[in-house]
Parts: sequence; structure tokens; C-alpha cells
Amino acid sequence: MYIGIAGNIGSGKTTLTRMLAEHYGWTPKFESVTFNPYLEDYYSDIPRWSYNLETYFLAQRFKDVLEITRSNDVIVQDRTLAEGVHIFVANNFAMGNLSERDYRTYMDLYEVMASMVREPDLLIYLKSSVPHLVAQIQKRGRDYEQTMSLDYLKGLNERYDNWISTCRGRVLTIEADGLDFQNRPEDFSCITDRIDAELFGLFPSEGPAENDR
Repeated sequence: MYIGIAGNIGSGKTTLTRMLAEHYGWTPKFESVTFNPYLEDYYSDIPRWSYNLETYFLAQRFKDVLEITRSNDVIVQDRTLAEGVHIFVANNFAMGNLSERDYRTYMDLYEVMASMVREPDLLIYLKSSVPHLVAQIQKRGRDYEQTMSLDYLKGLNERYDNWISTCRGRVLTIEADGLDFQNRPEDFSCITDRIDAELFGLFPSEGPAENDR
């Protein structure tokens, strides 16, 4: 089984991926941020480095999804292949950070890759407001993230909502603003109860988190 964790920058995807892997004994796949050779350059000059950064992310996620496709383990992944494309690449193209030529080349490559791998059996979407994202970004203190504009985060949020509304598979939307699942066990239990209900039918799908679409 393949579980994807989706959400904007600062929504808590990586933390939730780690905690779910520990809780259920699943195998985690984390997004390559710490070791991405383009990330700091990207935030200093987005138009110059967008194609390089997005192509690097695409290659890394494709490797991960190939491993997921071939694995018999239950795997939980921090940000999916499609999410990176339909949110971040689409946003960079709309903002003029990717040329028409680079975008078409990138999408041709993505479509070939997407035809070779599986989609998540369940996508968990951490839905967060811009103020919540800003607070989380400031809290973790990555220098290259501190210059992101509110409009940039707002634009990404709008794309997330549009993308989630058109996803074909099973989606579990978690309203993250009022939750501190890292520090409050009861909040984490709210999430695992929702997951148990979706995957195993063990609990009623109710509570402070938003109901499934």
C-alpha cells in the first residue's frame, strides 16, 4: 500500500510522515530538501533556477515512486510526484519563472514518468491557512524560506485546493490549523483515527478534522 502526504510549505508533511511511519510501522520516503543542490540558489533567484530545481525534484521523486511501485511494504511518502508538478511547477510557469519551452519539455518528461508508476492508494492532505504556514516556517527557521512572500504561499494554497478537488483517488483532508499533532497526542490520535476509518473501517470518520470529500 502507498500513502501520500500532501500540503503546502510549512504544513507539517515531513513531521506527519515520520510520526505515521513510527506509529504504523510503515516505511517512510522523505522529500529531498536538505541535500537539494539548487534550493538556496532557487530562493535567491527563482526565474534563473526554477527549471533546475524542479527537474532535480522530479528525478528524485521518480526514483522514490519506482521503489514504491516495486515494494511490498506499506510506504508513506512526503510529497508525491503529481503534487510537485501540479502545484509547484504549474505555479512557477504561471508566474513566468519557467519559459514555455522549458515547461513543455518538463511536462513531456513528467508524463512519461507518470505512465510508469502507481498513484497513492490514499492521499492525506494537510490543509493550512497562510498565517499558520508562516508561523510554522518562522518556527523552523530555514534562512532560504524567510523571504517567501504571502502572495506566493496564498497562490500555492489556491492551487492545492483546486488540485485536491480534482484528484481521482481516495483523499483524506485534515484541517491542520487547530492541530499540534507533534506535541499533543490527542491531536495525533484524531489523525490516526481518521486514517484507521479510511483504511480499515475501525472508527467513525468524525471529529475536529474535516470530513472526507
